[in-house]
Amino acid sequence: MPAITLPDGSVRTFDGTVTGTTIAASIGPGLAKAALAMDVNGKLVDLDTPILEDATVRFITKKDEAALEMIRHDAAHVLAEAVQSLWPETQVTIGPSIKDGFYYDFSREKPFTPEDFDAIEARMREIVTANAPFKREVWNRDDAIRFFEEKGENFKAELIRDLPENEEISIYRQGEWLDLCRGPHLRSTADVGTAFKLMRVAGAYWRGDHRNPMLTRIYGTAWRDKKELDAHLLRLEEAEKRDHRRIGREMDLFHTQEEAVGQIFWHSKGWRLYTVLQEYMRRAQTRNDYEEVRTPQLVDRALWEASGHWDKYRENMFVATVEDEDKTLALKPMNCPCHVQIFRHGLRSYRELPLRMAEFGACHRYEPSGALHGIMRVRGFTQDDAHIFCTEDQIADETAKFVRMLDEVYRDLGFESFRVKFSDRPETRAGDDATWDRAEGALKKACEIVGVDYELNPGEGAFYGPKLEFVLTDAIGRDWQCGTLQVDYVLPERLDASYIGEDSNRHRPVMLHRAILGSFERFIGILIEQYAGKFPLWLAPTQVVVATIVSDASDYAHEVAKTLKAAGLQVETDVRSDKINAKIREHSLARVPVILVVGRREAGERKVAMRRLGGAAQEILSLDDAVKTLRDESLPPDLARLT
Repeated sequence: MPAITLPDGSVRTFDGTVTGTTIAASIGPGLAKAALAMDVNGKLVDLDTPILEDATVRFITKKDEAALEMIRHDAAHVLAEAVQSLWPETQVTIGPSIKDGFYYDFSREKPFTPEDFDAIEARMREIVTANAPFKREVWNRDDAIRFFEEKGENFKAELIRDLPENEEISIYRQGEWLDLCRGPHLRSTADVGTAFKLMRVAGAYWRGDHRNPMLTRIYGTAWRDKKELDAHLLRLEEAEKRDHRRIGREMDLFHTQEEAVGQIFWHSKGWRLYTVLQEYMRRAQTRNDYEEVRTPQLVDRALWEASGHWDKYRENMFVATVEDEDKTLALKPMNCPCHVQIFRHGLRSYRELPLRMAEFGACHRYEPSGALHGIMRVRGFTQDDAHIFCTEDQIADETAKFVRMLDEVYRDLGFESFRVKFSDRPETRAGDDATWDRAEGALKKACEIVGVDYELNPGEGAFYGPKLEFVLTDAIGRDWQCGTLQVDYVLPERLDASYIGEDSNRHRPVMLHRAILGSFERFIGILIEQYAGKFPLWLAPTQVVVATIVSDASDYAHEVAKTLKAAGLQVETDVRSDKINAKIREHSLARVPVILVVGRREAGERKVAMRRLGGAAQEILSLDDAVKTLRDESLPPDLARLT
């Protein structure tokens, strides 16, 4: 007679074995209709799973996030059935749910193309309408292997052979079709709904190994209802418009090419944006008492071995051999071991702590070519990196100062809020559990003192310490993890960093690793997409274009440009013979914030007609007033606060 405890604390008892379907029906017809799955003692299971003993049960309805993931999982199964019903010779392999959707990998002599999507989607809708129940069966391992081999499903047979001997072979049926799957699933194919869409195809090696057969991967997206689907497709459309690679080309900011894979060729306008951002960050660090340093890019492997990076990070490092010195060097993938070397150079006193050491450090990491993405994911990048050497008692104060600094920077750059994740110890890590207990406890205490609310991100800490991850949400609702603060007791110990305490004895400092932007390259990509290239005046690579209506105004246009440049603005002139409307259209497409139009009248009266990006009206100003207005507007936010 199982006793079932419900979320409101009430307890219901049942004679004999009970399922979620039975429990939901006993509570009421509304829940019986809405329940899609259930959480039993913290584990998500099918609604018709037998409950044999006392348990805590929570029902999953469509409004739960878990239901959305299940919809996507089941949509992958519906996709696989649709494909095999249309092309029976196709082998199905693996099809998981992913962020915003699902995919399934297929083996077929002729790869699928987007032209196949209409037929597949139509068949998927038929399968959903059929309302076939998902039914779980446990099979004998040998029988399952034999069944799939006889069907010609060799990939499925291989998966079963490779499962642990003690693992149940779980098969799910949906009508006449079946698949190997751990589950859980919704009640039936009808619960998937029709708010799905196939998005694209890609090649994928079986089990991610290039030595294995190439498969065709079909990606799809699935949502609870059409409203959610339409909103997602609109976000994708907006994201495509904002793609930093396309805007970068249109604004002539940067490019990449095969001769330097994963590295960026910054054009003059892009480098202007980069340096404006870098100088802003330099001023922020100076105000917050950071000392800027510079460390080598090529460092002997001995240092990376001592720090632990060689064991944990070797596959991501670029290595060079110096034959005449019999040495192996590595391009630094991060700055922290080098900063410890500066801290260790000379005798340090507790009076110097906290010591805040910052570097715009050029780093290199090997990223697979398939993972590279414009300037968002690269092999060569520059971090706004810093390390704070402090005592344990100073962790809370330094956390508070860092969070205030980060908040100001993000607001200045157009992000009004952020979320925080607490990433604790990973499975593979340096240091013993006692050290990790100490580090995690110190960081949690600092968050409590500072008032930082966080969500737990289990197992995602750095190999040397736990970290806070600061997540921004951009103008179209996408999340970007940028800033980090990490508490590290391990590296100072491994690299023998110490200071002389008030008691005249040597002590280990705590090392706080921190970044706000993360990397300049990736953050600039985020900024491009946040603003869709329409930067605030202080960040715009070209702030003003002075354009002539007639050639007689060319001399005055150059004079206006010279005056604006003297006031510190980035200015271009356009004295071509093209019509003014064509010039305005061209520079608007290039996302220039301000166009100053000058003709004979403006030249004679020493005035300009000011047009702002996105506006149809123009404002007539004297040259002096225009210069003052634009000079004031072009001040970076931190400098504007000083005026």
